[in-house]
Amino acid sequence: MLNQERKNRILQIIEEKGAVSVSQLTKMLGASESTIRRDLIELSKKGNINKVHGGATLTNRQFIALEADVSAKETENISQKKKIARYCAAQLQDDDFVYIDAGTTTLFMIDYIDPACTASFVTNGIMHAKRMADRGLNVYVLGGKLKKTTQAVVGLIAARSIHNFNFTKAFVGTNGVSDTGGFTTPDTEEAFVKAAAMENAFVSYVLADSSKFGKISSVRFAALDTACIITDSEPEEIYKNKTVVKVLD
Repeated sequence: MLNQERKNRILQIIEEKGAVSVSQLTKMLGASESTIRRDLIELSKKGNINKVHGGATLTNRQFIALEADVSAKETENISQKKKIARYCAAQLQDDDFVYIDAGTTTLFMIDYIDPACTASFVTNGIMHAKRMADRGLNVYVLGGKLKKTTQAVVGLIAARSIHNFNFTKAFVGTNGVSDTGGFTTPDTEEAFVKAAAMENAFVSYVLADSSKFGKISSVRFAALDTACIITDSEPEEIYKNKTVVKVLD
């Protein structure tokens, strides 16, 4: 593989995964660790990536302008999302009153909830509500505007109704996690709902696979220190300095 071809492939991998280690790149590209480290240093100097200990991450300048529909998201980072989902489902207790946000990782979470669980759930996800009802769980659905691409109920009506609830736990998805931008999403109406759920929860969890780190979208719905981040890969140290980060093995 030519030098520039290898660097382009490294950029592609980091864009897909959000973060990657030197050892992962050596296996994927069939290059030596010294070669990969040299490539990462050069890419970092150009501002293409962030060089971190043992690997690299996306730069904070990566901006998300558009959001993929739910069918496309369901096929991305499936194993990472399921790992996060399984852990979050294990945090539930029978006396909980829980908010579950629309999103693909939270949708996977429902599959791991014990059907005998007596907790009550509130969601703005149409698919989430149906899946919970099919599993015999006690679920309430927010009213408001239905967003076609994500099958989520969004907007001020939904956000205002959330203020009638006091959740023990909220499980929220995000499009981007940035040390400067916080938790972000491309949709203002969806941001209203996420922010309201976190404001009315005793504990908030943000479910973010490693591809979400270093990305910023147009609307910030919460600061990093307002939630515990559940993720599948070790993020930069700066995130751990700002909030609780649970990295799953």
